[in-house]
Amino acid sequence: MRTRGILCVLALALGVAAATLPLAAETIGVTATEIKIGNTNPYSGPASAYGTIGKVIGAYFKKVNDEGGVNGRKVNYISYDDAYTPPKAVEMVRKLVEQDQVAALFQTLGTPTNTAIHKYVNQQKVPHLFVATGATKWNDPQHFPWTMGWQPNYQTEGRIYAQYILKNFPDAKIGILYQNDDYGKDYRKGLHDGLGEANAKKMIVMEQTYEVTDPTIDSQIVNLKNSGANVFFNVTIPKFAVQAIKKAHDIGWKPTHFLNNVSSSLATVLKPAGLEASRGLITALYMKEITDPQWKNDKGYQDWVAFMKKYYSEGALDDQGNAFGYTVAQAMTLVLKQCGNDLSRENILRQAESLKNVELPLLLPGIKVNTSQTDHAPIEQEQLAKFDGERWATFGELYDAAKK
Repeated sequence: MRTRGILCVLALALGVAAATLPLAAETIGVTATEIKIGNTNPYSGPASAYGTIGKVIGAYFKKVNDEGGVNGRKVNYISYDDAYTPPKAVEMVRKLVEQDQVAALFQTLGTPTNTAIHKYVNQQKVPHLFVATGATKWNDPQHFPWTMGWQPNYQTEGRIYAQYILKNFPDAKIGILYQNDDYGKDYRKGLHDGLGEANAKKMIVMEQTYEVTDPTIDSQIVNLKNSGANVFFNVTIPKFAVQAIKKAHDIGWKPTHFLNNVSSSLATVLKPAGLEASRGLITALYMKEITDPQWKNDKGYQDWVAFMKKYYSEGALDDQGNAFGYTVAQAMTLVLKQCGNDLSRENILRQAESLKNVELPLLLPGIKVNTSQTDHAPIEQEQLAKFDGERWATFGELYDAAKK
């Protein structure tokens, strides 16, 4: 009887322990058949031109699912509209983490919106991967180990432009227009740092800012022209990039015009602004420009076109955002595949930190993805390109920030 009593007590104790085990061992956002991945995008609001990125990612995961998923699990991609507003981004990300219980956040878009959720997602220890913004702060694994960038950071891009200006326009008078937040200030800092303090003081003749809620930036463009600037560093999201290019053209201001990479899309910026008005623009690229005829016979490009026609037929074939979303979704799929059957948040992050010389089909030749526990900047190479009225034509050498 005593033995039976002990066994009963033991069984009860084991039962209590067993009842708690599923909670401890549970893999958040993962079942035997699916993996939940969360995303926010500006499907409305001033940055809605980027909304296509969220849509093409969803289309890519549909392709993955049609092909059997990732290691037998389907990707359940949950994407919400944050309208490019930080409060809405916080609300939507909290919903993804606390209600939807996603395994990871992926490609949340925008510097101000990601800034608003940065501390929260790291406190919650949710993988916050390949964010769709080039702010330098995403590469800070010491303080924010769960966040990782994707594209070359804005400061690096700014330094590339500065080097080109110093070499080719030593007597430049530079005017800058930038968004008055971390996104714009990061680009500005890169240009300043690249020029050096003495050159920046001598060469920069005017700086103008705008708020994302402003209706237009016409007055800023007029001010920059009147300053005598003959070099224009245009740090704007697509809506304002279109306005800046058009206004400069309309008032006859013809500076050497540097346009930040995130607004270099032919479909959403250059065509609306006018191809003739856009002629001569200079930007920095790390991806194959899908409007460049040199890639027409490239297998990576052809595979992307076939994907678009089958899975995202309403998406524009001249919008670089659709190539961008496709490429970063390929990287995320690779990370999930590398996880094998361990899809814990810890292992998802670990695999994202283990990318070595990964080549993706739509990256420019020579550009590779590398990460580690101390390096959360996957892509650190770029090449300058000039718009000839029809396409972006690359020139010069590949710039590698990782070697600087």
